[in-house]
Amino acid sequence: MSVSMVTAVIQSSPYLVRMSLSLVWTYITLNRRVNRTRIAFEKHLIQQGMSEEDAKRLSTCFEDLKSSITGMLKQGIRLAGN
Repeated sequence: MSVSMVTAVIQSSPYLVRMSLSLVWTYITLNRRVNRTRIAFEKHLIQQGMSEEDAKRLSTCFEDLKSSITGMLKQGIRLAGN
């Protein structure tokens, strides 16, 4: 039985590595896109006449949304691991 378990782990390891790399790449991409969107949103608000402080305060909603999305994903991964 232990031999079959070891072979199952070895056979599935390329898929697990691929999935892990995909999750890391998705996380990095999400961070980059949120930052670019936040900066573009701030610039647009400043161009429309809003103060820089208020534009930064409003753009924090993007960071809050990213944090809640990543928190839900991490919670789902933890639950799936148990």
